[in-house]
Amino acid sequence: MGRIALVSGGTRGIGAAISVALHKAGHTVVANYAGNDEAAKAFSEKTGIKAYKWDVSNYDACVAGLAKVESEVGPIDILVNNAGITRDGMFHKMTVEQWNAVINTNLNSLFNMTRPVWEGMRARKFGRVVCISSINGQKGQMGQANYSAAKAGDIGFVKALAQEGARAGITVNAICPGYIATEMVKAIDPAVVEKSILPLIPVGRLGEPEEIARAVVFLAAEEASFVTGSVMTINGGQYLANG
Repeated sequence: MGRIALVSGGTRGIGAAISVALHKAGHTVVANYAGNDEAAKAFSEKTGIKAYKWDVSNYDACVAGLAKVESEVGPIDILVNNAGITRDGMFHKMTVEQWNAVINTNLNSLFNMTRPVWEGMRARKFGRVVCISSINGQKGQMGQANYSAAKAGDIGFVKALAQEGARAGITVNAICPGYIATEMVKAIDPAVVEKSILPLIPVGRLGEPEEIARAVVFLAAEEASFVTGSVMTINGGQYLANG
């Protein structure tokens, strides 16, 4: 059964792969994006998936954007909180602007995006919320105190909200990707990837965005109703967590 799905940060990288995979699974998909109009236009023209622009770190913008989507497309049953940024730096040099930018976009956005659709999901007795966290939210990463804190917070959000949504037919889960072959990772010097990153990954390669997307499709399915509050680790064996 096709549902209406929204993917934040859904026109590039992992988000784009998730949008396409949900679309192929029979869902009506809309993608949110923040600033790259050219990439969003190219994505929509290629896939036929509508893209809506707003800043997920701004609650009022999320309320307005989500209301527009629901008026034009329909009530959102599947929400994928994927949007995220990095502002890396060693903590003794990190600015409050770097800290706040990452916390607001990567953590506060979960409230901003989920709260406006939550009551509708409760009323319809169905909902799927999938939050894209990170391996670094599980193990931490030097130079990413802001990012690791936000992504760890994503996991706490999922575990708490899953308990609230369970009786209402809403599942809430997290996926923690490791190193994935996105534009950001591909921009790293290949020699650094070969010498410093791949040796940490037991399977010996980077993950593909589509591998994350397939997990989202599973969690969004009607048949995944017994899976909630889970943390799915997809990192090629780099970090083994108990959830």
